[in-house]
Amino acid sequence: MSLVVGSIVEGVVTGIARFGAFVELPGGITGLVHISEIADAYVKDVNDYLKKEDKVRVKVIEIEEGKIKLSIKQADPNYEERKRRGKGEQPGGPNLSFEEKLARFLKESDERQQDLKRHFVSKRGGRGGYRF
Repeated sequence: MSLVVGSIVEGVVTGIARFGAFVELPGGITGLVHISEIADAYVKDVNDYLKKEDKVRVKVIEIEEGKIKLSIKQADPNYEERKRRGKGEQPGGPNLSFEEKLARFLKESDERQQDLKRHFVSKRGGRGGYRF
């Protein structure tokens, strides 16, 4: 059987590791379901979700250098992929105008400055030291 990225197939869990589960696919090929691809919720222990010999539906998400990456959560028809925000990006970030972003930045900056002032004053007992 030839596997294609994006296809959904059934397999059997052959091994469990702290970082994921190994699944044997039709044709004797083995792939890995990373712990982050097991469920849509936070998975602390793979054993809470899977056991050896469990039959699972998986989606092939990547085939690279003979390694097959699989996903159980993406094989669910109700799965909706969330877009990840970039570093420092706020919710609704790209849709805000420059002025709105600048106002938000200034507000957050003022709040951080106030926190720093309170921190240093409480550490120094209000006597000399740092001035803002």
